[in-house]
Amino acid sequence: MSALLITTSSFNTSANPALQELAAKGYKIITNPHNRRLTEDEAVELFTKYDPVGMIAGVEPLTRRALERAPKLRVIARCGTGLDNVDLDAARDLGKAVYHTPDATSQPVAELTIGLILAALRHITLADREIRNQKWQARMGNLLQGKCVGLIGGGRIGLKVADLVSGFGASILIHDPMVDATQLTYQLVGLDDLLTRADIVSLHIPYNETTHQLINQERLSRMKSTAILINTARGGLVNEAALYEALKHNRIGGAALDVFEHEPYKGPLVELDNLVVTAHMGSYAAEARTAMELEAARLLLHGLEKADFT
Repeated sequence: MSALLITTSSFNTSANPALQELAAKGYKIITNPHNRRLTEDEAVELFTKYDPVGMIAGVEPLTRRALERAPKLRVIARCGTGLDNVDLDAARDLGKAVYHTPDATSQPVAELTIGLILAALRHITLADREIRNQKWQARMGNLLQGKCVGLIGGGRIGLKVADLVSGFGASILIHDPMVDATQLTYQLVGLDDLLTRADIVSLHIPYNETTHQLINQERLSRMKSTAILINTARGGLVNEAALYEALKHNRIGGAALDVFEHEPYKGPLVELDNLVVTAHMGSYAAEARTAMELEAARLLLHGLEKADFT
């Protein structure tokens, strides 16, 4: 019996027609036994144990080393938007088709971005913690209206954030070398220009060698002392040690992070009051999650049919 591996940390297998069809065809469906993001070694272990022909992937590192341990694997359906965790060159060399589900994540990630912006501006999470600790203190915050929001990345999610932010009466700057300015209704600027002008800097770009720790000590120093950094994209985009120093010494006004370079995060950033944190849940809205899971399973079925595995 051929195996199908679902490595994303959670997945509803019971109400998914494409998975049910695959199961009826005799495929054995194996889910993530750890219920969290897998390490590379854990992915290797599962590949070695089950040697699947197809998989629905999460954000675990699918490196060449890992993919080489799955010789029968022909189809990878990534449940999510980014493919930076997949070695696409290795997948191509090894004959493994790769699909993803970018559309379903745009709205939930954009909405969480807005939530984090508002939480940071109005000190919502700090006030919540203080009241729970018997401290009643009204915190003076700031409005989103009238602020300049700088979006690093002008793709699906970045533009959705721009549209939502505009409804609050904020102005928009976008930095994205891959975007044609004539196709935008918003102002396209260079990175340094964005960092120095924006009251809020929000990241919406893929993670790769070029963007690794794009936000470092030097770039943080270019931001306003009152500026807020938002990251709902990938943890590796931010140098967390530099961000810690910038927040600790009030060199920027605050930050809100949904992603970290190593997850679950257990570092010193959580000690700071001017930081809002969430647990990599940008796309984790029920409606969007259902849509992503259904689409990933359909893509897996399609890929297996195309490879004559069904």
